[in-house]
Amino acid sequence: MEAVRDGCAELSGDGAEHLRRVLRAERGQRFELSDNNRVYLAEIDDFGKGKVRFRVIEEIAAAPPTVGLVLLASLVKFDRFEWMIEKATELSVETIVPVMAGRSDKGLDAAAHKRVDRWRKIAIESSQQSRRTRLPEISDVVSFAKALTAEGDCRFFLEEESGADPILSAIPDRRAAADRVALLVGPEGGWTDEERGEASKAGWRAVSLGPQILRAETAAVAALAVISAAWSARGGER
Repeated sequence: MEAVRDGCAELSGDGAEHLRRVLRAERGQRFELSDNNRVYLAEIDDFGKGKVRFRVIEEIAAAPPTVGLVLLASLVKFDRFEWMIEKATELSVETIVPVMAGRSDKGLDAAAHKRVDRWRKIAIESSQQSRRTRLPEISDVVSFAKALTAEGDCRFFLEEESGADPILSAIPDRRAAADRVALLVGPEGGWTDEERGEASKAGWRAVSLGPQILRAETAAVAALAVISAAWSARGGER
């Protein structure tokens, strides 16, 4: 849905077709809609060619994000990467950046460019399920060097090697909803020594989830959940 005007809204494209042909929606049925800024309760008023028109009943209060999360995720096999996108969206990640790391499977970067539209569709569906107000932004694939230029009040480099700080110990004592946290997650084969050195020089803090060996997508979701929970339980506002 693009916008609400004069108490009315219109849905077109795949969403409208899904309502009509799959859900077999009828006039008077109520649904939650978002214009990427707010969430509304609305009921179907009429159908048009490739369109569904709604009458807005009321705005629904949506919980604001607890922190601005940016996930920079090294490419892994696409079925698992898509699962990661779905769960990261549920966890209110604002931006998802696919990264071609040194140990990402060769050829994934070229194939990924054809998948970005599909990934955005997955994010839309996950946003609807989790009642998100705004859709996450999914960028095109970037190089590891480009990923290191991402900005954030905290920048965490997820590491499975010994010596990295536990992620909880890296959480600052004073946190605010306006903070931006960037999380960089490696591929299945882990980081190369060169990548570790580059990340350290660029000011990224190596953090660990513990001694368990986790799949890349599991590690990403676990770390995002920890960060989100920590900012939800923040003590003093900055």
